[in-house]
Amino acid sequence: MGTVKKLAEEVGRGLEQALPGLRKTVVGKLALAVGAMIEGRTPNTVELANLLPLPTERQDMREQWLRRLLKNPLLGSAVVMEPFARAELARAARNGQTVQLSLDQTDLGDRMAVLMVGVRVGDRALPLAWVAEEGPANIGFEGQERVLERVLAWLPPGADVLLSADRFYPSVALFDWLGARGWGYRLRLKGNVLADTGEGEETTTGGLARGAEERYLPGVRLFAHGVMTHVGILHEPGHPEPWIIAMDCAPTRAAVLDYAARWSIEPMFSDFKGRGFGLEDSQLEHADRLERLILVMSLAMWWCVQVGRDDASDRPTPLEKKPGRKPMPDTGASGSSAAAWFPGSPGACAT
Repeated sequence: MGTVKKLAEEVGRGLEQALPGLRKTVVGKLALAVGAMIEGRTPNTVELANLLPLPTERQDMREQWLRRLLKNPLLGSAVVMEPFARAELARAARNGQTVQLSLDQTDLGDRMAVLMVGVRVGDRALPLAWVAEEGPANIGFEGQERVLERVLAWLPPGADVLLSADRFYPSVALFDWLGARGWGYRLRLKGNVLADTGEGEETTTGGLARGAEERYLPGVRLFAHGVMTHVGILHEPGHPEPWIIAMDCAPTRAAVLDYAARWSIEPMFSDFKGRGFGLEDSQLEHADRLERLILVMSLAMWWCVQVGRDDASDRPTPLEKKPGRKPMPDTGASGSSAAAWFPGSPGACAT
């Protein structure tokens, strides 16, 4: 049995258990694509098609099979990702922990832009929700709202959330959305945002940061609409620019440094792009098809992460072992093991 077929069978069993409402034919085809992605780690649909264990040697038939999959409206990322996202978010919120989310965008040249929300897992992030748009422009609040509302629906009740986002995203609409949902936030600001501290003339966030190594300002009004927030400024030696961070809590150095959690999304983007699947080399021209290709990549990433977790639990290194303690079972929102969704062995992943 070929490597891709073995991987697809493992992945398929997990997908069938997690997505009982999805057509079996769609689940089977998705599992084949995920197996090929794990094996090939490429966005090139021709190369992926060559890896598929299909009962035909005709290249055109293989490519047609994959094109149809990427055009299939039943293959929606919101539907497929929901059980995995719910389980991971429940894991992140366990024992009252704050769920750390990052919002960021990556571009594929000037052809396509992808906005993603990821949940922090250790020093990295796992993808939860994304939206793609054709063209080089930054994706505005309409796209941000789509992915944030999706994640909001998957959170366990009462979960504390901290969202970090780079300086391209803060807007009046985003601040209003976060305030209405009670989410914590650390949003980096550009230096040209209008700011009013209530102690003098209106200035800009860059003006507030000028010459300051550290500055903490409660009750600052931003933008012409007067969004009320708190601002912390930190300019560490050796860094060309300061961090100007808007936050929902009293501004302190520790609160500013919370923004560093956003960087967990950068290794994730590296996994999608140059150091992993090579997404930037994709030649897909339609945003919906790119979103489905990202879904295939995301499931491949989640599967390998779960296999790694199982390996760490079953065969911990000496540094990971804690005498007298057994590993805590990894349970999702439904109480079932997340590993059961993606059953597999480290040996299967290694192949």
